[in-house]
Amino acid sequence: MAKVIKKAKSPAASAPASSAGKVPRKGGVRVTEESGGRNAPIINIGIDRQDRAAIAEGLSRVLADTYTLYLTTHNFHWNVTGPHFNSLHAMFMGQYTELWTSTDVLAERIRALGHYAPGSYAEFSKIATVPDVPQTPPKAMEMVRILVKGHETVSRIAREFIPVAEEAGDDPTADMLTARCTVHDQTAWMLRSLLEE
Repeated sequence: MAKVIKKAKSPAASAPASSAGKVPRKGGVRVTEESGGRNAPIINIGIDRQDRAAIAEGLSRVLADTYTLYLTTHNFHWNVTGPHFNSLHAMFMGQYTELWTSTDVLAERIRALGHYAPGSYAEFSKIATVPDVPQTPPKAMEMVRILVKGHETVSRIAREFIPVAEEAGDDPTADMLTARCTVHDQTAWMLRSLLEE
């Protein structure tokens, strides 16, 4: 008689149900509401409901930080002065354009997971980690320093949620967040290079 060999469970399969949907939080604020209605079919994309909620919450935080950084970068594009005006004005425009485009991608992924995307200043201010733009425009190189910190912050926040997406089997979100980290890391490096002597 042939001996039956049992396959070992994968770490994700063997994790207790109570670990489903765990996500790093900012002050315990719930940031996403599930969307849908009676006439729409139940979402069945292979990701547990709790996990979809946790991923949507993480993406909402990344969206809030990205939008805040977009607004800061656009503000600096308008208000930069000094001998580096031409180069910084153009650089900031490229950066805010990229950030603006990415907000749509993040929000649409939240929607695909069955949740509403946050989209108001009130919501963003509750969950964003990136500080709001200074009311008085700083000097050009201080703008650059602020943007370096902003891009590094968004990259760190996005990295927190890559494991959450991976554990839930949500490769599209994990890949998207990885790509966002690449953009933010590279932008921070380019900006930081302007500050080196």
